[in-house]
Amino acid sequence: MGIVVRQSIKGTLMNYIGVAVGFITTFFVMTKYLTQEEIGLTRVMADAALLLSGLAALGTNTSAMRYYPYFKDSDSRDHGFFGWTIIVPAIGFVVFTTLFFVFKDFIINKFSNESPLFVDYMYLVIPMAFFMMYMTVFETNANLLMRIVVPKFVREVGVRLLTLGDYILYITGVISLDGMVIGLCLVYLVATLLNIIYLLSLSRISFKIEKGYVSKWLRKDFLFYTLFLTVAAVVGNIIPSLNTFFISAKMGLAITGIYTIAAYMANLVEMPYRSLSAISRPIISQSMKDNDTQRASMMCKSVSLHQLIAGALVFFIIWINIDLFFELLPNGDKYVDGKWVFFLLGLAKLVNSSLNIGVTVLSYSRWYYLQLVFTAILTTIAIILNNKLIPILGMTGAAWSSIISFSIYYLLLLSMIIWKTKISPFSWKELVVIGMMIVMFVLNWLSTRYVAGYIISLLGDGMIGEIVEAVLRTVILLVIGLTIIYLSKISKEVNEIIEKLIGLKRNK
Repeated sequence: MGIVVRQSIKGTLMNYIGVAVGFITTFFVMTKYLTQEEIGLTRVMADAALLLSGLAALGTNTSAMRYYPYFKDSDSRDHGFFGWTIIVPAIGFVVFTTLFFVFKDFIINKFSNESPLFVDYMYLVIPMAFFMMYMTVFETNANLLMRIVVPKFVREVGVRLLTLGDYILYITGVISLDGMVIGLCLVYLVATLLNIIYLLSLSRISFKIEKGYVSKWLRKDFLFYTLFLTVAAVVGNIIPSLNTFFISAKMGLAITGIYTIAAYMANLVEMPYRSLSAISRPIISQSMKDNDTQRASMMCKSVSLHQLIAGALVFFIIWINIDLFFELLPNGDKYVDGKWVFFLLGLAKLVNSSLNIGVTVLSYSRWYYLQLVFTAILTTIAIILNNKLIPILGMTGAAWSSIISFSIYYLLLLSMIIWKTKISPFSWKELVVIGMMIVMFVLNWLSTRYVAGYIISLLGDGMIGEIVEAVLRTVILLVIGLTIIYLSKISKEVNEIIEKLIGLKRNK
């Protein structure tokens, strides 16, 4: 677990440095200088590119994790495994780009009325998707080598800094709106180049493919698995972008802009999981290959628990301060309608990130094909709920559809995983975390009702008073929450971090 914890901590640090940059970009640049429609455009462009890149990859990022243990050999540079991860997505990109042009009239018809600006730039989705796809492929290869920090820096910090620079050039009039959108594509080109340069510096990858090394059985299993992943991707990759597309098509890019701000805050809840999952997947893949269910189960429970702790604390911090946040946000009155969207999406992200490690277990087991069934169920429920709830509840309906569909999905899927593999992400320790959150929310309610007003009045009843009170309340409640976790001893790793932070344990 040592390397997992170290790399996860470093990766999470990169995530939150990126969050700081993204926070400035999203909440103090975009909301102040871009229109709601322009913010919505950047979101729908990115989601469309993510969808196309996810489909075109043909499941390479998942299959790479599954089959890398069969190729792993430092002396032979993994028998040219890297070469396969280049070729397969290239084939997929040609196929799905062709389908993009086949269905372009359908896309134009759906978005032309409420979101005509997206239609003007829809063809730039293709290069953006291409660069996104290979940026992720190269990042996955680094993860396989247990090196997540630099690719994390590129994705979470580098991309955001370059994006911020692109927006500043647009805001200052150096480039037009056309130039800004093209610049977003170039951001991912630079990120892709940085990732491949880093991979080459590790002196482990090889572009030369050893066709003779791939046995008939492995080739057959890989082709079947890739076919399965491709079908699953057609269904599964729709989910992350579904809300954005429905809101843009039914309500317009301006409402999508409001939704984007709330969704960005909700995304902070799952940030720790990006590092935890990246470093734990190769270990789970190896464990499932070796039929070591005990090791896989321990890893699954550990990732689920630590994500629940981190994600719940992030959700709590944002929610108890959300009203103040919208007061401080430039043009916050235009985006305050996203308050309850964040609450629902934040809970959905917490459920998804805490339990998604179970999906990883299923993906690397011999019952991986069952994932397609559950993903189809999730997509169907999400589409039905979006279609029904958005006309009634607006963008809040999209958030409701997310949390309801994910809850049903994990209830069914995890039941199957526990039955088939005897591996579960659940443990009694998670009840401690839930209990801690209940205590913290109750204490926050008591504090805001009986104490906050008194503290603010002492400081002059102004914005400064509100900020100081919020900081004090947040810090005190976090200390109480972490004390509960520490005394309950549910996580050795978290306790060691707390001890180091307060000086109870010397660094060795």
